[in-house]
Amino acid sequence: MQQSTARWRAAWPQALAVWSRYTHLHDPRLCASTLAAAKAGLHGSFAMIRLADQSVVIDLEAVRNYGLDDYAVEILAHEIGHHVLAPGNATDHMRMLARIRHGLPSLEEQAPLVANLYTDLCINDRLQRQGGLRMADIYRALARASTPRNPMWTFYMRLYEHLWQLGRGTLAGESVTEAIDADAWLGARLVRAYAEDWMTGAGRFAALVLPYIADDAGRLAALHALHDTETAAAGCAPGAVHEVEDGEADAALHPAHDPRVTGEDGEPAEAPPAHGPGQAREPFEYGAILKGAGIALTDHEIAMRYYRERAQPYLIPFPRRRAPTAGEPRIAAVEPWDIGEPLDRIDWLHSLMLSPRPIPGVTTVQRGIETDAGTEETPMPVDLDLYVDSSGSMPDPQVATSYLALAGAIVALSALRAGASVQATLWSGTGQVTVTDGFVRDADAVLRVITGCFGGATAFPIHRLRDTYAAGPRRRPTHILMISDAGIDTMFADDERGNSGWDVAATALRHARAGGTMALNIPEDWPTLALVQSRYANPWKTLVRASDEQRWDVEAVADMAQLVAFAAAFSRRRWADAAGRGGSR
Repeated sequence: MQQSTARWRAAWPQALAVWSRYTHLHDPRLCASTLAAAKAGLHGSFAMIRLADQSVVIDLEAVRNYGLDDYAVEILAHEIGHHVLAPGNATDHMRMLARIRHGLPSLEEQAPLVANLYTDLCINDRLQRQGGLRMADIYRALARASTPRNPMWTFYMRLYEHLWQLGRGTLAGESVTEAIDADAWLGARLVRAYAEDWMTGAGRFAALVLPYIADDAGRLAALHALHDTETAAAGCAPGAVHEVEDGEADAALHPAHDPRVTGEDGEPAEAPPAHGPGQAREPFEYGAILKGAGIALTDHEIAMRYYRERAQPYLIPFPRRRAPTAGEPRIAAVEPWDIGEPLDRIDWLHSLMLSPRPIPGVTTVQRGIETDAGTEETPMPVDLDLYVDSSGSMPDPQVATSYLALAGAIVALSALRAGASVQATLWSGTGQVTVTDGFVRDADAVLRVITGCFGGATAFPIHRLRDTYAAGPRRRPTHILMISDAGIDTMFADDERGNSGWDVAATALRHARAGGTMALNIPEDWPTLALVQSRYANPWKTLVRASDEQRWDVEAVADMAQLVAFAAAFSRRRWADAAGRGGSR
């Protein structure tokens, strides 16, 4: 085993040089056993890449079992290709997965495997033709090691035969039909046509293999021996992939309709409808892409990352530190000068007046200089007390876009950026409430609360408002923000102790000392609705009274999506001055 490890280590510089003499990566992690490879995160395949630390992991025991021990340069060069060529980095890996998902309707969970098969094609074709490596021999060995002979495998091997001009059946065996042969020819043309633009070709490849994936969905697990990018992005912090980018709309164009592949004149046929550029993915789509790339997060953690990314463009600028205005220097009284201080600080006139024979540290003095204190102070940011409705009428932030959660994220993250503290409360029915540990400076703690979901009845947690301000006025001015709908009127009911919610709200506003706002999904003409007589409860009358008597600022948004514009404008008004960029409270 030591000889085998030494041989693979010796092959590493040669594998790097296949790509470029300037290619530098960490030395590969060569695991002597499958158990050791599993501890390194490698499962199912005999090799893998880690984009987080640009590493290659090899299971030498599995390599030996597949009969590939003599192909060290080929296997290492292939893994290096995933770092150098495709996918290259975690963000591009997830961009590719997004395109491939468009080409696999109802089978999107197979996107990671299809992405791996596609990038393998791009890498192996370059290594076989330009690097002169024995990539075809590796697939011959894999076929001998009982790789399944199903239509997907046959199609994939026939595609390689077209790429490398191998005889029919050399890799694919005897099961090649005319339909498989035609599709494999298209696939080979696609790989060559998009060799320098592999990202665009990814969705087209997915559309081509869709029938084979559908037919073999139950037997695809056996192909995981090839899946060396299954957990490629584990530990990575990808760029913003929540947004559908330009080019995804035609990602799933079938190669048969692509003149760039077929060589025919004309414009490509229209692709299946998809999101347009600039639109945001839904949280469940975003989560599927992250999980497909190997990022192991819970649905709640994914939602936290999703709303943080979506909030970023709307946040106030980062603060600029303000220095006090420098005062005028003035001469102060003399003070002792001691050995070790700069010689030019000695006041010789006063020192000689004390003694004609100066003794350092005893009769030597220096003149002190004082400076008036500056006059400009950094403004104190207003803290935020945030209440987000999570009743049954609101979407689950972990599945579909919740503009309440997004607005809450924009406002809370802006407040934290300005130096304020935030208390976040998520509420629904009686007893359904989650809150941060008081006023905090932890963005994750705030996002964890506002991206939760109850989906129950509607009963505002009056006790939270009561207990927050029961001790009297807060030391720091605090603004209270409610994000809800007409159900906010439940905050004016009696609490569990029989206290009037109306009085609790009035006390909270008084002790918060910076006002209160209600951003509500209600009709814009809600004051007019308060004039309508009804024998049922009329929340509009309650809101009018709260606005007039308690001075709540009621912001009506007829469409939930308008909460984003409200949150951005609210943040600028409230905290732009604390960020040093002007604005007013």
